[in-house]
Amino acid sequence: MHAKNRLPSSGHSTPSPPASPLRSPRYRHGRKSGRFSPFQPGRTIAHRLAWLLLSVLLRRQGIFLFAPLIYISGMLLYMGTVSFDVVPVIKHRPAPGSVYRSPQLYEKLKIDMNADNSSVDAISTIWKNSYKGGEWRPCVSKSSEDLRYLLVFYLHVCMPESNGYIYVEANGGLNQQRTSICNAVAVAGYLNATLLIPNFHFHSIWRDPSKFKDIYDEDYFISALKNNVQIVDKIPEYIMERFDHNMTNVYNFRIKAWSSIQYFKDVVLPKLLEEKIIRISPFANRLSFDAPPAVQRLRCLANYEALRFSSPILNLGETLVARMKKLGANSGGKYVSVHLRFEEDMVAFSCCVFDGGEQEKEDMIKARERGWKGKFTKPGRVIRPGAIRINGKCPLTPLEVGLMLRGMGFDNNTYIFLASGKIYNAEKTMGPLLEMFPNLQTKEMLATEEELAPYKNFSSRMAAIDYTVCLHSEVFVTTQGGNFPHFLMGHRRYMHGGHSKTIRPDKRKLVLLFDNPNIGWKSFKRQMLTMRSHSDSKGFELKRPSDSIYTFPCPDCMCRTNKSADPRSSTAT
Repeated sequence: MHAKNRLPSSGHSTPSPPASPLRSPRYRHGRKSGRFSPFQPGRTIAHRLAWLLLSVLLRRQGIFLFAPLIYISGMLLYMGTVSFDVVPVIKHRPAPGSVYRSPQLYEKLKIDMNADNSSVDAISTIWKNSYKGGEWRPCVSKSSEDLRYLLVFYLHVCMPESNGYIYVEANGGLNQQRTSICNAVAVAGYLNATLLIPNFHFHSIWRDPSKFKDIYDEDYFISALKNNVQIVDKIPEYIMERFDHNMTNVYNFRIKAWSSIQYFKDVVLPKLLEEKIIRISPFANRLSFDAPPAVQRLRCLANYEALRFSSPILNLGETLVARMKKLGANSGGKYVSVHLRFEEDMVAFSCCVFDGGEQEKEDMIKARERGWKGKFTKPGRVIRPGAIRINGKCPLTPLEVGLMLRGMGFDNNTYIFLASGKIYNAEKTMGPLLEMFPNLQTKEMLATEEELAPYKNFSSRMAAIDYTVCLHSEVFVTTQGGNFPHFLMGHRRYMHGGHSKTIRPDKRKLVLLFDNPNIGWKSFKRQMLTMRSHSDSKGFELKRPSDSIYTFPCPDCMCRTNKSADPRSSTAT
C-alpha cells in the first residue's frame, strides 16, 4: 500500500484511540480512515475477499500463525499459472550390480581374454594351502561298544533290545533326503529304536517316485550300521495289525525344525515306549546341527560310510569318472566339475531377471505358477530383482561361470564336467560357455543313450550320477548353494584330508565386476585370482555349533594327523 493511502482523506479526522503497547504503530488505524477499502468501486470480488481476509488476520494478530498457509496458497496459485505440458523425467542409473550386463562385459573382454597366455593353467597349481595344524583323516568309530557306551552315558538308561520302531518320510530332492536318512539314523540310535528304511516323499518339483533301494545300496546300508542301529525293511505283522496295515494310522509327530536331541528324548521317547511305533513326517531338518558326540558319530557313520549308491548308479558314475580322467590325460587326469543351477525352476524361483526379454518374463510366470501356485502372487508381496542380484542370490549364468573360470586361470583346454538339469534356454545361454571351454562335458555327452536310458525320467538318480563324477574331480565349483554342493564339500573334505578343493565365488563381488563397464581384462583377472586364492584358504574349516556336519566333518568325523601321514591311507571304502 502506498504511503499516501495511509493519510486522512481530509484535514478533519477523528483522533485515533491510544495504541496498544503490543501492537506496532504502523498498524494503527482510525474508525474513519481514508486508507484503501476493499469495497471501493472498480475492485473485483476476488480482490475484495483477499483484502477482507488480510484485514481480519491483521486485526486478530494471526499473521504469524497463518503465514505458512498463506505462503502455500500463494505457491499453489502461482503454480496454477505454469504449464505442465512438458514435465522433465529424471532417469536414475540402477544401482551397481543390480542389472544383468554380463554379455556386454564378455564382448568387451573376449579379445584380451583369448590373447592371454600369461599364466600356467590353474588346474595344476590351484591348491596350495595346507592346514597349519596338520591334515585330517577319517576316524569314524565303527565299534558298537564305543557308540553304545556313549549312548548309555547320554540317555542314563540300560540298553534294552529296542524301544520301538521309527518310521520317517524323507522329503525334498536327493540330498535333502540324504539329510533325513542320516538324522533318522542318529535319532533311532540315540533312542535305542529300530529304524524302518526311510520312505521317500514324492515332490511336485522333482517328481521322482524312486524308493530307497533304487538310489542306495540297501543291504550295504543295513550291514554297515548293524552294530550301532537296528534297521529293518518292514514292520512286524503283529504291530501293523493294530493299525489295519495302514501306516497313515500310526501316530505322527509334527516336530519343529532344528529340534534338539533332548526334545526327542523328552517328548518322542515316551510316546515311542507307549505305542512301540511312531511316524515322523516330514523329517528333513528336524534335528539340530549341534548335538552330543554320540549323535554326531552316528551321523558321520551314516553319511560317509553307510550310504553308498546302488550298484547300477555307482557303476555308471565311476565309468564316467574314468572317461573324464582319460580326456584330461594331458593334465594328469584332472578335471573341473561345475554345479550349474540355471534350470528353469531355479531361475523362476530366484525371481531374478536376465536378458531374455518378454519371452523370459512369460516363461518365469508360468514356471512359478506351475511349481509354487500363488506363492509369488500373494497380495502385498514385492519382488525386487535388482536387490536380489546385489545380494548375490541370483544363480550364475553359464556365461558368468565361463568368465569367472577364465579369469581364475583355467584355459580353454581345461576339461569341465557340468552337473546340471535341463538348462533354461540352453541354445542361447550355453553358447558363450562352450566358446570359452570347448572341452566341456555333461553326463549326456559322456554316456551313451543306452547307458542313461534307465535314469532319464528320475531326477534323483540323475543327480546321483552327477554327484559321483563331481566327487572325484580335482576342482569342484559351486555357483548357487543348496544341499548338493554342501554335501559334496563335506564328502570331498572327508576324502582329501580335510580340504574341500572347492571354489566358492563371492557373488556379491562378482555382480559388481560383471556390471563394471570400465574394467579391463587384467584387472578382472586379478580380482578372480584373489577370489580363487580365498577359496583355497577356506578349504580347511572346522565345524562351528551352528554348522552342518555334512559340510564340515572336522573335527566330529575326522581326526588330526601330522603332515607326514597319508590321510587317505585310512579312508574306509
